[in-house]
Amino acid sequence: MRNNLILIASADRNWGLGKDNKLLKRIPEDLKRFSDLTRGNVIIVGRKTLESFKDKKPLPDRINIVLTRDKGYRCEDAIIVHSIDELFHEIEKFDKKVFVCGGETIYKQLLSYCELALITQIDEEYEADTYLVNLEENRQWKKTVAEEWQESSAGVRFRYVEYIKAEHNK
Repeated sequence: MRNNLILIASADRNWGLGKDNKLLKRIPEDLKRFSDLTRGNVIIVGRKTLESFKDKKPLPDRINIVLTRDKGYRCEDAIIVHSIDELFHEIEKFDKKVFVCGGETIYKQLLSYCELALITQIDEEYEADTYLVNLEENRQWKKTVAEEWQESSAGVRFRYVEYIKAEHNK
């Protein structure tokens, strides 16, 4: 099984991801970065995350894989899988980067298979109902990059932070 997946997420100070199946804050610059990074590659999402996309359709110019327990779930232009084994069987078919794009359950299930985490850190606390594991407190992860804080065109203060899986835990 591959262990070089890339987690990509936007989280607030409390590692909150979203509320009511929506992002906590839409940051245009971050959405563009997400698009630039994932385009031409594979993304793994849960059913609820896919249904939060525009028109509940897979993102264009990417291979969209949906990991769901719902055996009856169908989505045109997406690959639907129901287990970790089935997921890895599918991603082995592609010689591309594989991004884990949420939501909370998908992040928890696949964190141990990730080698890199690209986090957009929002300098605010919001009411959230889904959370990412706090990588700052997880000894398996080490912060390697913390860019300068910037102000988005939406008035949100944020920065990009990268974490890698610590070598001694591989």
